[in-house]
Amino acid sequence: MYNLAMQLDTIENILQVVFLIMSVVIHEVSHGYAALMLGDKTAFYAKRLTLNPIRHIDLFGSIILPLLLIISKVGFIVGWAKPVPYNPYNLSNQRWGGALVALAGPASNFLLAIIFAIFLRLNTAGLLNLPEIAIGLFSMIVLINLVLGFFNFLPIPPLDGSKIFTPLLPERYASFFENFGNYGFFASLLFILLLWKPFSYFIMLVFGLLVS
Repeated sequence: MYNLAMQLDTIENILQVVFLIMSVVIHEVSHGYAALMLGDKTAFYAKRLTLNPIRHIDLFGSIILPLLLIISKVGFIVGWAKPVPYNPYNLSNQRWGGALVALAGPASNFLLAIIFAIFLRLNTAGLLNLPEIAIGLFSMIVLINLVLGFFNFLPIPPLDGSKIFTPLLPERYASFFENFGNYGFFASLLFILLLWKPFSYFIMLVFGLLVS
């Protein structure tokens, strides 16, 4: 019985990483398509407008960090893929183009969460008859994408939130904010280490509102 439980935990952990990789790939591809719609073909020329995960996986952000979070049993996993390149000077909207490209990433995660939450709601309402395993998998997808969406919405460089909110700041503060990007990686890790618990409570609140 113990071995069976261990095997089920292992399968669940593998699925979490697989769904995370799929979600971060869609996240990055959404950045690329947003840039393309605004006139920049950098991601297209770099062959990054593809759902092939091999072109997007970041060893630390897509695999090592999620596995560390799973091992530490924090309850959620988060990660990232290699950023899709784009040239902000090619964007048709110089003022808001960068913010729109940044917004496309978390927006794709929120959209995925909403789509799968709708399936769960329809099942709860008796309009669908999902098997138990599908309910678990769909719930996992909703949760992972909520974490990715809200985490990337944080105004910490180089997360998307910093690029979304920077155009709203006065120029002198915007420059300071952009320069802070050199320390953004460490700030992100500090957030995970120090503020993950209240962040997880917020995620679970939104999750409950979506699926029930």
